[in-house]
Amino acid sequence: MLNRLDDQTGKFLLRAGLGLLLLPHGIEKLLGGVLDVQRLLAAAGLPEPLGYGVFIGELVAPLMLIAGYHARWAALLVVINMLVAIALAHAAEVFAFDSDGIPVLELQYLFLLTALAVVFLGAGRWAFKGR
Repeated sequence: MLNRLDDQTGKFLLRAGLGLLLLPHGIEKLLGGVLDVQRLLAAAGLPEPLGYGVFIGELVAPLMLIAGYHARWAALLVVINMLVAIALAHAAEVFAFDSDGIPVLELQYLFLLTALAVVFLGAGRWAFKGR
């Protein structure tokens, strides 16, 4: 049976794990630029400067999640980031499976659903700010 400590540990692992796994994607875009993201936006008829928003969803939000600072808001930013990424870069693969029957977008779905779980669960006790 789960006790309070287990619950808090689970919340910490969920949000910190999500942040730590997303952070390298943000660092990669910080070092390599957002030209690819801007091209996707332009192809969709959206303003290219919106591409800089990826830094919020893949750099700022993961740092907030790791620290537990406004974790629900950070997770919501990740949800938005993932929905936009799926819509712009992976729309044709939403229901696609590889030759082994594994969803092509399993990582994107895992990020999306984990972030959604943090939106509902919050940061837990082990956080800079626990909401």
